[in-house]
Amino acid sequence: METFIKVKDIASDKLYFIDGLDSVRDAVKLMKEKNVQALIIQKRNSADANGIITVNDIIEGVIIPEKTLDEVSVYEIMTKPVFSISAHLNVKYVPRLMHNYKVRIAPVEDNGKFVGIIDFTQFLFNELLHD
Repeated sequence: METFIKVKDIASDKLYFIDGLDSVRDAVKLMKEKNVQALIIQKRNSADANGIITVNDIIEGVIIPEKTLDEVSVYEIMTKPVFSISAHLNVKYVPRLMHNYKVRIAPVEDNGKFVGIIDFTQFLFNELLHD
């Protein structure tokens, strides 16, 4: 049986949530405090889907259009539903999968629960360390 590294083995556990009704200022404060580049938006109810807000979303949705961090709510610029990656996927498929879906960062999901977050940095650093 071939052994391989699973996504959950290299994913970051720096996974933080925010309410979609919070201001972008709240999101930026939390991102800065936790030193992360993305936050997961909490579901409103069991029939809802999670979303994601990234630094790029804030740049494109607030900074470039010259809005203030207080006048924009997270839900206005988030991506929903969030694209997630299976915790048990072989990491060699991560770059192509993320590239094909045009995402740079994604939560890692195990049995319907988010257990981490992954971006190209974790994949790249993992590959460099194993060469």
